[in-house]
Amino acid sequence: MGTQGSPVKSYDYLLKFLLVGDSDVGKGEILESLQDGASESPYAYSNGIDYKTTTILLDGRRVKLELWDTSGQGRFCTIFRSYSRGAQGILLVYDITNRWSFDGIDRWIKEIDEHAPGVPRILVGNRLHLAFKRQVPTEQARAYAEKNCMTFFEVSPLCNFNVIESFTELSRIVLMRHGMEKIWRPNRVFSLQDLCCRAIVSCTPVHLIDKLPLPVTIKSHLKSFSMANGMNAVMMHGRSYSLASSGGGGGSKGNSLKRSKSIRPPQSPPQNCSRNNCKIS
Repeated sequence: MGTQGSPVKSYDYLLKFLLVGDSDVGKGEILESLQDGASESPYAYSNGIDYKTTTILLDGRRVKLELWDTSGQGRFCTIFRSYSRGAQGILLVYDITNRWSFDGIDRWIKEIDEHAPGVPRILVGNRLHLAFKRQVPTEQARAYAEKNCMTFFEVSPLCNFNVIESFTELSRIVLMRHGMEKIWRPNRVFSLQDLCCRAIVSCTPVHLIDKLPLPVTIKSHLKSFSMANGMNAVMMHGRSYSLASSGGGGGSKGNSLKRSKSIRPPQSPPQNCSRNNCKIS
């Protein structure tokens, strides 16, 4: 991971990501959809490996990504083992129109657990623009990702949909894992998307996000944003609670739970009331 503060560098952090998955799932299409950055490998020999760099903006910080597309063919397994060293994030890519490519994710997870244990990973369903040929249901893929503790995205390089968002989310997970988010948190610059997500998850419990009338990919991003930022509202005993920062007292904590006041119906006057206006005629 690169360091920040250097005036010579055009980025604040440098991360190395691997794109793994079976052959012909569109990993090369994802790299080709990125317009900026270099496409030549810094190493003289890179047979079986596609390379691309791109720079993303994450909360006001520039993050440069080195993206390595490892071939899904069996003869390149040794290359994957060598390039997995030093990787900080992994994108597991499958084709939503190819059931066999989704079933092969189990094999790639075993390969990652053996040669790159503990490296953050996300599941990416590619070629969303071919949804009319879908063979892998979205709910099944999302359940599989949750079972394996991964964030899930469906992307379309052709429509430029969710490609940068998937890289941004994986970068956020990696930097939070290394504790680097504490450095830039005081100077965070929120994007319009972050502000919209914060407005939704601040008043919606995470288990109710699926019931919102929104596209599935947006609901998946909201749940990921809610879990990553810890902003989901808490539901206790049927009452709604929300997180609110205190006004700044000396002994008060930073966050406090405030319960919304319940409106009670007016009570009937007591039967032994002596006032005339209280008697029931």
